Amino acid sequence: MTILVTGTAGFIGCEVALQLLLRGETVIGIDNVNDYYDTTLKRARLDRLTQHPNYQHREFCLSDYGALEAVFKQHTPAKVIHLAAQAGVRYSITNPHTYISSNLVGFANMLECCRHYAVEHLVYASSSSVYGANTKQPFAIEHGADHPVSLYAATKKSNELMAHTYSHLYDIPTTGLRFFTVYGPWGRPDMAPMIFANKISNGEPIDVFNYGNHRRDFTYIDDIVEGVIRVMDKTAEGNADWNSNEPDPASSKAPYRIYNIGCNEPVELMRFIELMEQALGKTAIKNLLPMQPGDVPDTYADVSSLIRDINYQPKTDIETGVERFVSWYKDYYQK
Repeated sequence: MTILVTGTAGFIGCEVALQLLLRGETVIGIDNVNDYYDTTLKRARLDRLTQHPNYQHREFCLSDYGALEAVFKQHTPAKVIHLAAQAGVRYSITNPHTYISSNLVGFANMLECCRHYAVEHLVYASSSSVYGANTKQPFAIEHGADHPVSLYAATKKSNELMAHTYSHLYDIPTTGLRFFTVYGPWGRPDMAPMIFANKISNGEPIDVFNYGNHRRDFTYIDDIVEGVIRVMDKTAEGNADWNSNEPDPASSKAPYRIYNIGCNEPVELMRFIELMEQALGKTAIKNLLPMQPGDVPDTYADVSSLIRDINYQPKTDIETGVERFVSWYKDYYQK
């Protein structure tokens, strides 16, 4: 089977592509390798993929419809895992147009190609950030998610709405996955685990927002990858019991689904820092700060629907995950 994976120079995209290759699939990867963060790390991820004979790479922005359609026309992928996006909550506050181009125009182009080239299933990355101003915990897919507090979150919620429209109009099976704070080896340098590891290792202060009172549903990369592939293998179907008088926001009579993928065990930020200190063998210098604009105090995933429909739940505990991440970090950066 030929599978198109976007964002293959990225953290999750690379790992998903690797696992698909290991099980014998042909993977066409797309990434524009932009400089949002260190491209050296992105190129190193791609090097892990390009050594596989069943991997082919294309480098362009998804806002370029012609380039994207050419890939579909040449390879006619059976399924698509769309993970490419402009990431980052805080960056979206100062660079909004980047998010419109990548996350909205790029996603519209992907939907159009899936429509015209009869893709069997489109799986795409949403985000826990769509829950925005919601305070009811744990976050459940049955809850409304209509009050985003960052443009990044708004684009991800928009992706879900756009996907539903195409599922409804053109019977395209689509599944959106709301990821919860993914971490692990080969992770993003703009996210807290890598920032903390760098600064603690160098004896520099770390910024601890919300005075350390955040809780995050940290989810280990291997668990995310397994969840993505399991979801891809189970093509979205319409919900025969969907009731327009009491509409379920996570399903539809159309072949459309939304799932949370999180560890279902939120961790205090201070506990996470403590585990980083233990693994690195150094004490962090903490700079306690108020909450940043666009942030939410807590994330906590209700994954009951993922268990029910896919028979899967992330399982890596935070102690094991942090230890594995720091071990990779020390090796990769020669610390």
